[in-house]
Amino acid sequence: MIYILEDEQNIRELLVYALNSASLEATGFEKPSEMYEKMKEDSPELLILDIMLPEEDGISILKKLRADDETQELPIIMLTAKSTEFDKIIGLDSGADDYITKPFSVMELVSRVKALLRRSKKAVEKKEIYTAGNITLNVKKHTVKVKGEDVALTLKEYELLECLMEKKGLVFSRDALLKKIWGYEFDGESRTVDVHIRTLRQKLGEAEKYIETVRGVGYKIREE
Repeated sequence: MIYILEDEQNIRELLVYALNSASLEATGFEKPSEMYEKMKEDSPELLILDIMLPEEDGISILKKLRADDETQELPIIMLTAKSTEFDKIIGLDSGADDYITKPFSVMELVSRVKALLRRSKKAVEKKEIYTAGNITLNVKKHTVKVKGEDVALTLKEYELLECLMEKKGLVFSRDALLKKIWGYEFDGESRTVDVHIRTLRQKLGEAEKYIETVRGVGYKIREE
């Protein structure tokens, strides 16, 4: 089930119709309180979240969901009329997995939803364990530990770390990471990768040293 939290009725109904027509089950909510109440009964597979909302803004909701153990890995696409790079970085830096601005192509949004669902399901289905120093990434359990302690990551942070750890020692350019993790290229927004790498390093604490920056190229996991 895909949840859509959007206060504009025409957009909300359009998205529900488009996703249902694409064989994706979706339901919409006008207010955050309505969505929270429904989440007590049934957890979504993905959330499309508007920023400008009644009761509570989307960024606040995003941060709240990322801080909750039950929803910290929930795939979230931000949907907003704001289109400046600053607004996008704020959304991504707060834990969003993707960002779409209004007006938008419904077909593109459906494609992004499908791509994000595929990546999240694929990450759960794998049966591998990767290590780098005191970092342990369990793909089957979808967990990351540093010195045996759990580290809570967003879906995109997790996918970045998994991509780097799977090919330890191999340098990935920002463009390559954008294409592999996001499934398409942001026009002139390679900073998206830098933002996620920065928050990933912060969460890894002292283990951040295993993510190396290769000047002028991109990132890699340091070989021991």
